Amino acid sequence: MNVQKTPLLLSLLLVAGISTLASTDAMAGRIRGHVSGTAADGAHVSAGGAAGRGANGSYARGHRVVSDGAGNAAAASHASVEGANGGSAYRQGSAYKNADGSAGHQSSASVSTANGTTGHSSGSISKSADGSVAGARATSVSGANGNSYDGTTTVGNGAVTHTGTCTNASGATVDCASLH
Repeated sequence: MNVQKTPLLLSLLLVAGISTLASTDAMAGRIRGHVSGTAADGAHVSAGGAAGRGANGSYARGHRVVSDGAGNAAAASHASVEGANGGSAYRQGSAYKNADGSAGHQSSASVSTANGTTGHSSGSISKSADGSVAGARATSVSGANGNSYDGTTTVGNGAVTHTGTCTNASGATVDCASLH
């Protein structure tokens, strides 16, 4: 059984259908859906989604979980929202756990405000079957005023390292505390 692809397709189709419904002008309200099932060998699939639209904006979200009954499992979720004022946000993530003890997670998120401020963060972390952990996350934010932040955090060999740089509207590197 491929624990990665089958439920993902199901989840994508479900959310695509919900997102399509949410984007029509005729819809004002909410819609939700969920499917779930377990096979005789213990394999399990669950997927769901929801969407809505109203005077304050619209949203769509979905999730899926699948396991094969042998100790392997995978999950994913995503969500997006759009405000009536033009702001928007999106996030997605997935995780897995294997019978050998290895596991991992990845996610990303982005935001854009009506006034022009934007931000994005993405990263992943994994644990191998022998217990070693490695990962990284990168984050960037740009203010409507031209100030920005770019940073990265890494995990590996038992150490956590962070680097970050702030830049003012003129493009000069500055102390991040001075941008508050």
